[in-house]
Amino acid sequence: MDNELIGLCSKIKADISNESTFHLGIENLLLLRKRLFNAILQLKAELCRDDFNAMPFIGEDGFHSKTIAYSIWHIFRIEDIVSHALINGDDQIFFSENFQERIGSPIITTGNELVKQRIGDFSEKLDLEALYQYSTKVKANTEFMIKNLVFADLKRSFTIEDKLRLESLCVVSQSDNAKWLIDYWCGEDLKGLILMPFSEHWMAHIYACMLIRNKLYSK
Repeated sequence: MDNELIGLCSKIKADISNESTFHLGIENLLLLRKRLFNAILQLKAELCRDDFNAMPFIGEDGFHSKTIAYSIWHIFRIEDIVSHALINGDDQIFFSENFQERIGSPIITTGNELVKQRIGDFSEKLDLEALYQYSTKVKANTEFMIKNLVFADLKRSFTIEDKLRLESLCVVSQSDNAKWLIDYWCGEDLKGLILMPFSEHWMAHIYACMLIRNKLYSK
């Protein structure tokens, strides 16, 4: 990943932790997300549809062992769940705008439970145009929320009721690869969620997408 983006991410952490620089941290968070999302849009412009299903690192450990289509799905399902179901307590865009049918997904979860060729098979089923539409809407809705935060909001924590509500929605698989997610999210305060699902999580998976792209076109 670009060293400039890594530096920007570090600056965001420092700035949002201080009330006097909080507004600057939010501005830089939005800038980071814009640059990362532009990278996702660039993939759509550069690659053919089959490239989004490719798994050139299928036998390796790490996010790059998955597919680009899966990575986009995973980033924005998690963001939609965390932003709406957990933080706002309202309807996920995935359900309110019928994106399961529009994308053609056989699952409603984050996809953590999928492994190896199941990830490739899942990726082939997805309508890429609808997936990008979903991603764009989730990003915009999250950023509307982010822009309206004040420094005191960052200390907000989550309750057992929040955890039970998430569990009741069945949007996180009960497989060993996934079931830890709800405990993780509910164990963070709002600041922690901003720094992981809304920024660092993007960086990790988009970097993996770039590794896949580079491998496909390295010949």
